[in-house]
Amino acid sequence: MSLKCVVELGIADIIHNHGQPISLSNLIASLPIHSSKTHFIPRLMRILVHSGFFSQLNHTDNELEVKYALTDASLLLLKSHEMSVAPFLLAMLDPVLTNPWNHFSNWFKTGQTTPFELAHGKLLWEYAGTDPRINILFNDAMASDAQLITSSVIDKCKDVFMGLESLVDVGGGTGTMGKAIAESFPQLECIVFDLPHVVSGLQGSENLKYVGGDMFEEIPPTDAILLKWILHDWSDEECVSILKKSKEAISKKGKEGKVIIIDMVMDNDVKDKEYVETQLFFDMLMMVLVKGKERNEKEWVKLFSSAGFNNYIITPVLGSRSLIQIYP
Repeated sequence: MSLKCVVELGIADIIHNHGQPISLSNLIASLPIHSSKTHFIPRLMRILVHSGFFSQLNHTDNELEVKYALTDASLLLLKSHEMSVAPFLLAMLDPVLTNPWNHFSNWFKTGQTTPFELAHGKLLWEYAGTDPRINILFNDAMASDAQLITSSVIDKCKDVFMGLESLVDVGGGTGTMGKAIAESFPQLECIVFDLPHVVSGLQGSENLKYVGGDMFEEIPPTDAILLKWILHDWSDEECVSILKKSKEAISKKGKEGKVIIIDMVMDNDVKDKEYVETQLFFDMLMMVLVKGKERNEKEWVKLFSSAGFNNYIITPVLGSRSLIQIYP
């Protein structure tokens, strides 16, 4: 929550726009805060320096002369940064998404589907469809995440898209990843496919268009389906349904059609403790907000087999996430 406060106050942007390390006095003068709150700023900065989001460049008896600078971590908080994670952070820490955690233990004692449903009386996707603010917040968060991994996918997994003539980005939101793929592979006819209220009013390009619909009912026919951070939101039964619809959509391509999944694989040989911790915490997030889960390879294979897919390739190249290709 301290980090959320820093983002909402625009502290990283103020330091960045200053053009050089900023003194506490100049920082305070630039902040949109009440004069009675200025003496709290050093304490806020202290915890963020300790956490590695800012660096303190000097030590002086005059607190107002202390200077702060950005770190690699706080660069990702800048609103102007092309890979800014600020929208994702603000969404995940919004009261609508944090309040369900207060119902976590009670959820175990009820028949409600998720703690989110227990807190708000409806499932997350239904809630987002009726609350424009949350819809925008969530879509911005997903666009932020897509921007963060898109360059990695295109640079490291270029061969995944070679030879394809068409691709449907299912649950593609506002099209951050779809647009990047369409620009990088102009031979591809790309469709960003999501719920009507998500894609309403969005403008495509020469080789990209937006289509509204429901992935549980029908997916537009194509050579390949992209499911980026989609399946972890859904139960096993719902994932099998999505995968079966995906299989129908690529059926005209025969054995050459494929589904491309970008998601976490809990046992993908990542040895970094922080990666593992990230996966475990996301699994808890899925339990609280939606009906999904993070899965290990055995669980993924069970889904693929149940949906009628025979072969798969897992490429753990995206930090805590992997790119999985599955074939009929």
